[in-house]
Amino acid sequence: MVGNLQGAIIAAGRGERLRSSTGGVPKPLVTLGTKTLIARQAEILREAGASEVLAVVNSETARLIKERRVELPEHLKLVVRDTANSMESLFVLGERLAPGYFVLATVDAVMPAGEVRRFVSQARAMTSERAMDGALGVVRWRGDERPLFAEVSTDRTITRLGGGQCPTVTAGIYYLPQRIFDFVADARAGGLGAMRQFLAMLLDKGLLLGAIELSEAIDVDEASDLEAARATMGDKA
Repeated sequence: MVGNLQGAIIAAGRGERLRSSTGGVPKPLVTLGTKTLIARQAEILREAGASEVLAVVNSETARLIKERRVELPEHLKLVVRDTANSMESLFVLGERLAPGYFVLATVDAVMPAGEVRRFVSQARAMTSERAMDGALGVVRWRGDERPLFAEVSTDRTITRLGGGQCPTVTAGIYYLPQRIFDFVADARAGGLGAMRQFLAMLLDKGLLLGAIELSEAIDVDEASDLEAARATMGDKA
């Protein structure tokens, strides 16, 4: 385990599209196998080398965790904040992350633990050997709604985020330096309202982000995604 690597999870959204199929349960508390999505993600980040994991959750999720006595890993620390969007959720985490690198995942990005370990290992190599500022996990686009397309050069550098269709999309896992939060004021001044817009802005600011292709990742946004995750990864949860 790399002691100075921090883990972070964005789990503050309401997950409206999934609620009708989960009895109104907020997305972080939906189960995959025997674990909630937030607990599963925290354990996987820990296995990948994070010494501690911070997760931003909204007040509803925090209340239900307390009322239902939901078990969470000891190394997971919750930050309760009702945020306007994913970018602001990221900025809440940034208030508490120490200098250095952190591995960030969205709570609904379901990946095998082995793939996350490989991602972190390759991301560390990218940032130390190739002078990349950070790395993003990507997968082949399979028709998901509202993907964040990532254009990747032959040397695995991300040249564009967003815009027109291309073969790869972001997978919901990121290896980033804490200094990205130096650009918070610029993002807000520019009226940005989503993490994907902030990441694209980092490219515009000259940061070099590498792409690491993952073999499998499911973005759990609606009932069919959850069914697919349970079918393919339930035994790995």
